[in-house]
Amino acid sequence: MLTEQQVIEIAKDYIKKLSQKWEIELTIAEERSIQKEYGIIFYFNSKKFVEDKIEKAKLIGCSPFLVENKTGKIVVFGTNRFIDYYIQEYEAGRFTNILGLNSSLE
Repeated sequence: MLTEQQVIEIAKDYIKKLSQKWEIELTIAEERSIQKEYGIIFYFNSKKFVEDKIEKAKLIGCSPFLVENKTGKIVVFGTNRFIDYYIQEYEAGRFTNILGLNSSLE
């Protein structure tokens, strides 16, 4: 079982890789994180939007994601439904968009 800090570090590493891939500085919206017994669900967006509240800097398509605390795997949810739908699907074992530990985003 990973500690909360280890889960957060995995999330930050994932966002760092996305930042490089998308060529824009991204950051986690920590106040929106959702703690579950199986991990933490993170939201993210451009740093200018999250930290500086610049509405024009808001990106679309920033899928919330879960970092599982048992495995460190990243589960990427979608953006076309409310988060409750994705949580219910994951908890029922029907959600399979899982990236490997320390995913290369390929």
